[in-house]
Amino acid sequence: MTEKKSDRTAAKKRSEQAVHELITRIDTHPGDADAYYELATVLVDLKSFAQAEELLMKALGLFQAQPAVVDKLHYGLGNVYYAAEDYPKAIQQFDSLGAQWKGAGYLMLAQSYMANGDHKRALAFALTALASQPDDVATLQVVAENLLALGNMAQAAQYYDQLLAIDPKNGRATFDRGLVAMVQGTPYADYFERAQTLDPQYFEQSQQRLADIEKFMQQTPDSDQQ
Repeated sequence: MTEKKSDRTAAKKRSEQAVHELITRIDTHPGDADAYYELATVLVDLKSFAQAEELLMKALGLFQAQPAVVDKLHYGLGNVYYAAEDYPKAIQQFDSLGAQWKGAGYLMLAQSYMANGDHKRALAFALTALASQPDDVATLQVVAENLLALGNMAQAAQYYDQLLAIDPKNGRATFDRGLVAMVQGTPYADYFERAQTLDPQYFEQSQQRLADIEKFMQQTPDSDQQ
């Protein structure tokens, strides 16, 4: 616990130092659009969402004549809203992106809709993102997680297997693959054992999901007999 707190304190200090350096960079080079984007990213890390939003809104006014810069700033603003859990605003920003940022935008749209509980739209955008980056682990995970949420176990298994072939040490995906196997009635214990080793925190957090599925499976035969 003490070590984790020390790590967090050190990370916060690094972020605060980065804020100071980026503000200096903006003051000396006010036409450096990347500095605004980077500063907003650091402010998000510090959970200073209102400041990050204000900064990017200001930058959008300053660089409005540069379409490529404007797109990047809108993407950054979408990330601010996403981090602040204001998903409708995040969706609005990601949906406005031009061609250069569209691929990254599709994935963030998928994550925003998923966080907002709209798994059908999330899946549609995740599949669109996957078309242009078929081996991207983050995109495969979003596709698989939404298929799992929608109860499409056969396809979820397919995408989890594809993901784990690329990233076999992904504890979250390993645990969720175990959930899929459990529901399908195929061997699942090995998945949970590996997941507990690879990502003990996610394993612990997901115990309620596991208990809920076990309870559902125990009740299903009884309900079929009625």
